[in-house]
Amino acid sequence: MKRTLRRKRLHGQAGLTLIEVLVAITLLSLLSVGMLIAMQIGLAAFSKTDRKLMDNRRVSGAQRLVEQELEGLMPVVAPCGRTGIKVGFFQGEAQVIRLVSSFSLQQAWRGQPQVLELFVIGGDQGRGVRLVVNEIPYAGPMAAGQLCTGMAPDPITQTPALSFIPVVPGPSSFVLADQLAYCHFAFLSPGPPPNNLPAWTQRWAKPGWPMAVRIDMAPLEPDPSRLQPISVVAPVYIHRSPEIPYADY
Repeated sequence: MKRTLRRKRLHGQAGLTLIEVLVAITLLSLLSVGMLIAMQIGLAAFSKTDRKLMDNRRVSGAQRLVEQELEGLMPVVAPCGRTGIKVGFFQGEAQVIRLVSSFSLQQAWRGQPQVLELFVIGGDQGRGVRLVVNEIPYAGPMAAGQLCTGMAPDPITQTPALSFIPVVPGPSSFVLADQLAYCHFAFLSPGPPPNNLPAWTQRWAKPGWPMAVRIDMAPLEPDPSRLQPISVVAPVYIHRSPEIPYADY
């Protein structure tokens, strides 16, 4: 009698059928897939945001480097090539700037002065242009003067202006800005008397140094969601005439 009741209790217990097990596994699989898809979307969004942030940092960092290079301009007076005429070492053209700066890319303000060559070249696969800089360790006025070839008439004003050897990109050239629609330089010069109102010119053909340097550039493919290259204006705080000899040279 007791054995019969025990068997009835065992047969009366609730259990899981095979279909119920399959349904539970299917639901668990769907839940796992949904979680994986959500994680993948989140990681993709994080990667995209991080990539935009790095691009923005790269653009702002490049603009800050350009400003510091120009603001570190040193008033070097060097003998120009074989002529031996001492002039203020500075080349300013629409797409070339050559100067001596106390700021370097590798050692910032703590390093050795450099002869900087900022110039514009064509972009990759002929698309747009890029802003490039060469750094040459500054070895004194005599070495810097070897980059000057003499005096030549300015093509616009026909006044005598300094002439320099061409700039050439090399393996050590550093790209400051890429994928630009255009990039050109301008220089702030005192105007004629009596007002002496400053004016921007795309070629520096005067002795000495400009009051400021401006770099105009625009992106090749504007993207409102990212930081875009903008014009950079760097003032030049130099009040020295290259025609007056100073004790430090």
